[in-house]
Amino acid sequence: MASLFPVFFVLFIVLGLEACAYLLVPKGPHQTTLRTAFMLTFASLYLMWMITYLAQLHPLISPYRSLKIES
Repeated sequence: MASLFPVFFVLFIVLGLEACAYLLVPKGPHQTTLRTAFMLTFASLYLMWMITYLAQLHPLISPYRSLKIES
């Protein structure tokens, strides 16, 4: 069975990127807008990746074999 280690590993990477985005955005009139844009982008990408990864680990519809006999 696959582990959830990649989910938490990528989470810590994304949190690091968000901290960098918060701290390294230059001061200016659009500082808050840029911080928000970067942080929302990282969070959205992480959620998209995590949902896709977990959906592959635990599919809702499991594959099944057809009962047809092929000749």
